[in-house]
Amino acid sequence: MNNTSLLGLIIYSVIACCVIMALVWVWAYKIKNAGVVDIFWSYNFPVIAIILYLFAPGYEPRKLLICGMVVAAGFRLGTHLALRVLKHLREEEPRYAHIRKEWGKNAEPKMFGFFQMQAISNVLLAIPFFIIALNTTPCISWIEYTGFLLWLISVIGEAIADQQLANFKKDPANKGKVCDTGLWGYSRHPNYFFEWLMWVSYFVFALGSPCGYLAVISPAIILYLLTKVTGIPTTEAQSLRSKGEAFKKYQQKVSVFVPWFKKG
Repeated sequence: MNNTSLLGLIIYSVIACCVIMALVWVWAYKIKNAGVVDIFWSYNFPVIAIILYLFAPGYEPRKLLICGMVVAAGFRLGTHLALRVLKHLREEEPRYAHIRKEWGKNAEPKMFGFFQMQAISNVLLAIPFFIIALNTTPCISWIEYTGFLLWLISVIGEAIADQQLANFKKDPANKGKVCDTGLWGYSRHPNYFFEWLMWVSYFVFALGSPCGYLAVISPAIILYLLTKVTGIPTTEAQSLRSKGEAFKKYQQKVSVFVPWFKKG
């Protein structure tokens, strides 16, 4: 097993993610559906984890644990998204169709750039994984196990939220309605909350390694993206367009993000 430098690990990861996203863009261009980028954004994290497991010089059991966590979470989310997107592969998700309309004739070149930026974001967000995989300390500390337990809670919570929403959408009687049952009765975005909590767990895990505090950048970026950029703002804008008054009432009743706080 090779002991590759940090720079080498970053280069391998960037090349792998950018090549994958370039191929995904070609596919998306052919089918006119940019929504497939979400699937492979999730799958790219397991790719990075495998690179780190194979080439990083860290303590083997620690690498196995963190890489197993990343692979499990990435494949769960990616497969969940794949099942959703593949059901309407020839029909682009409204949020991406809206972006494509705004970009006009320059949509495809901009989409390629967007896909490549997604690849770069994969590597940037993987900072905790790099820190952990480079740690050669021959034992796993209590704080690392704490991070693992927090990760387990977040993955289970996100899976429950995703399944509850999927079950709601399956019922024809709910067409045009807003899911407000289960965790969705306490948060408008419990899936996003647990996704963010998962990145917090990686940060906590990284605190057991030298310079682990630098890993805080990942949950900070995810929180910003979810609350200000591509997560909650675009999702709620689309819900307002498609569900109108029903979603406005839901916004007034249910907290935007935190599952344990319910309005009223």
